[in-house]
Amino acid sequence: MKIILASASPRRQELLRYIVPDFDILPADIDETIPEGIAAERSAEYLAVKKAEHISEKYPDSLVIGSDTVVIIGGEILGKPADKADAERMLRKLSGKVHTVVTGVCLSLGGRSESFSNETKVKFYPLTDEEISAYIATGEPMDKAGAYGIQGFGSVLVEGIEGDFFNVMGLPVASLKRKIEEFIK
Repeated sequence: MKIILASASPRRQELLRYIVPDFDILPADIDETIPEGIAAERSAEYLAVKKAEHISEKYPDSLVIGSDTVVIIGGEILGKPADKADAERMLRKLSGKVHTVVTGVCLSLGGRSESFSNETKVKFYPLTDEEISAYIATGEPMDKAGAYGIQGFGSVLVEGIEGDFFNVMGLPVASLKRKIEEFIK
């Protein structure tokens, strides 16, 4: 069976290879606006479903995997920063605090879909102005939800996590493996 990842994220591609070595990449070009009334904790799963089902309409005989990751603190979703000032604002908000990373995943095949979310708690060290500036200067925060990547230079910002490390990177590998096995039975 052909498998399609409905994401352009290089991190998701890397992580999916731990489960299935051979898959196609077809990013879903969808409107990622979250409608009123959808809780922050459900927003990643909502977008994952939209992505998977969008691609699955064109490829109904393939297993399509859609995914989205959000960073949530105090009920606010921190998406990808618009610019360096926005990245600085986000990192200051996360400094010294615990936040939640939610990755939503949807599997779609032959008109059938199943979705789930995985949550990981992440605690940041208190960050100095110099640490924030130095991290932003790496360029790494600019394409990541919450303005950081746990697997890169951003690893030095993180005091600890509770949950799946790979979930913070963008794909809950162990959970997804089991869900795929159940889904295609």
